[in-house]
Amino acid sequence: MPMNPQAEELNRTISTVNPHVFDLLSDRGKEIYFPKRGILSQSAEARGTAINATIGTALEDDGSPMALGSLRSQVNMPTTECFNYAPSPGRLEIRKHWKDMMVRKNPCLACFASQISLPVVTSALTHGLSMAGYLFVNDGDSIITPDLYWENYELVFGNSCGCRLITFPMFTGRNGFNTAGLASRLKEGKPGKRIVLLNFPNNPTGYTVTEREAREVRDALVAAADDGNTLLVIVDDAYFGLVFEKGILQESIFGLLAGAHEKILAVKLDGPTKEDYVWGFRIGFMTFGTARASDALYGALEAKLAGAIRGSISSSSNLGQTMLISAYSDKNYEKEKVEKFNVLKRRYEKMRDLFAAHAEYQPFFTPLPFNSGYFMCIRTRPGAAEPMRRLLVEKFGTGVIAQGSDIIRIAFSSTPYSMIEKLLDNIYKAAQEA
Repeated sequence: MPMNPQAEELNRTISTVNPHVFDLLSDRGKEIYFPKRGILSQSAEARGTAINATIGTALEDDGSPMALGSLRSQVNMPTTECFNYAPSPGRLEIRKHWKDMMVRKNPCLACFASQISLPVVTSALTHGLSMAGYLFVNDGDSIITPDLYWENYELVFGNSCGCRLITFPMFTGRNGFNTAGLASRLKEGKPGKRIVLLNFPNNPTGYTVTEREAREVRDALVAAADDGNTLLVIVDDAYFGLVFEKGILQESIFGLLAGAHEKILAVKLDGPTKEDYVWGFRIGFMTFGTARASDALYGALEAKLAGAIRGSISSSSNLGQTMLISAYSDKNYEKEKVEKFNVLKRRYEKMRDLFAAHAEYQPFFTPLPFNSGYFMCIRTRPGAAEPMRRLLVEKFGTGVIAQGSDIIRIAFSSTPYSMIEKLLDNIYKAAQEA
């Protein structure tokens, strides 16, 4: 089947501005486009006509969206902003607002904010990961990532894209981030396409790199690009902003990578799910950054992403976008964010201090480095994680997650402050029995 001319046009734009970015596109990514002709363009041309019979929604005689009273009564917002479809790339207002907030939260982006794309709305971050796979991952590709990762990556990239996850030990013997392990993986095989997936704060460990480690990671990726590789770096920022210690990278590592090299395309996946505590809204964002870019290149990438979204879910929740736009202009928004952050930080500090105070845990389990996010992990004896998990549920009324044979993930995000000491005491007792 011949390639659609609209896809060819987008491909020419990308390859003209930065051929390295074009080389990173998957076969599907090269084929996809956002249709400017057809139903969408005809509907746009008919906008404002006296009789508009193009729109695939049901309208009242006065032109407002049809809405059931039982639903309308629950939403204190105009029906046009809540019940209608949102555009496939998302509402322009929230896309611009999210970019402005991203720059404020990441000062290193301030000097080149115009050199990153406008964020595109996805149906939360998992969908964003899936769209990154659609655009850039071919069957048989490999993704380099630390060995402690969110298990959903296996579904998103392995099962859905036919991709293989190639891991390296996340931590060194000194309990720092294993940049040397990343660099070693990048050097394997002949120079070519490399895909790297980074997640800070990390799920499951709750670890964020230090400021020094972040620069080392950037330098390793730049060195790989200098060696002739073309790199896609997917930055999973699901837990962005939840950093609880000084000296830890407070910004997204995307800011260090977005303009680092013309052979590096950084893709930032983030959203309000954890940042604004709206897990069920299913709103996320995807943003692109590279050193050799233009508005035309980013526009082409955004169009391809919008096409992939239209071809899968059509568009993300308009109600969720509308409510977030309203919240971001609320005078109490920033204050409320600080209050929720402090609740999580207090739980983190309690967890940290208990480990420091209880040396008797060490023969049975030790904490992996953690300083941020929702989670922390302990390492126990090989083969003991699942027996401990079952014992905790059955005898101690305590739920945790077993990851592999010797890692247990603990979510202090969902544990009341008053129960944290009891939680660790139960784990200690279960470890002695298991």
